Amino acid sequence: MTDTVFILNGPNLNLLGTREPEIYGSDTLADIEARCADRAAELGLAIDFRQSNHEGVLVDWLHEAHAMGAVAVIVNPAAYTHTSIALLDAAKAIDPPVIEVHLSDPESREAFRHESFIGMAAMRTIKGHGAQGYLMALDAVTQINR
Repeated sequence: MTDTVFILNGPNLNLLGTREPEIYGSDTLADIEARCADRAAELGLAIDFRQSNHEGVLVDWLHEAHAMGAVAVIVNPAAYTHTSIALLDAAKAIDPPVIEVHLSDPESREAFRHESFIGMAAMRTIKGHGAQGYLMALDAVTQINR
């Protein structure tokens, strides 16, 4: 049985490629998913890659990752990074380690983006590396689980 990593993406990330490319790059979410699938295969992992604009759905998916025995969760909570106590509580309540990913570096942006609630529960945060940050997170999964 292949170890599965859930990769969860929050609001507006479905617009990558056209949304503020000067901040988020020109890669689409489908481009990132394809790269993650390739890297996961190289690492002997499977991925379950999802995106939602709805906070409660992301909470449910964190619970599902736990129930399904995922080895880790990589999450880009997007704007919910700075607002969602619900995601913080869900991340704290599950067994799989959580790795937070951001395409940009929130701390180099507006002041309201400097605090990360999900980061309070994440075992690692990777930020400011664009799409490459997702691959770095997958590499980190192998360091913590093997």
